[in-house]
Amino acid sequence: VQLQASGGGVVQAGGSLRLSCASGRASSNNAMGWFRQAPGKEREFVSGISRRSFSSTYADSVKGRFTISRDNAKNTVYLQMNSLKPEDTAVYYCAVGRSSYAGSNGADYAYWGQGTLVTVSS
Repeated sequence: VQLQASGGGVVQAGGSLRLSCASGRASSNNAMGWFRQAPGKEREFVSGISRRSFSSTYADSVKGRFTISRDNAKNTVYLQMNSLKPEDTAVYYCAVGRSSYAGSNGADYAYWGQGTLVTVSS
């Protein structure tokens, strides 16, 4: 399964970005999620969405600022990021879940994209 994330870039604090991740195969039966890894830090969960968008989960650090969504017809998951902060700077990775459950643990996900860099300047 190939995942291609896009939409990263450089933005000033308070700005917005929208990340997209297209799966090279049908992923409509599986949850999808976003993780991130900042320089010198471990990878952390950002958000996940169940296969039919019935439920979504967010890390506390992004609640109220980020919104995850998906379009199963396009095998694509999105992450709308608003009110960005310098601490959001990281490489963002999308992933396809092992099941329809949108877990917050990396082990809940089977396939990973290459990542897209988000840099938020102060």
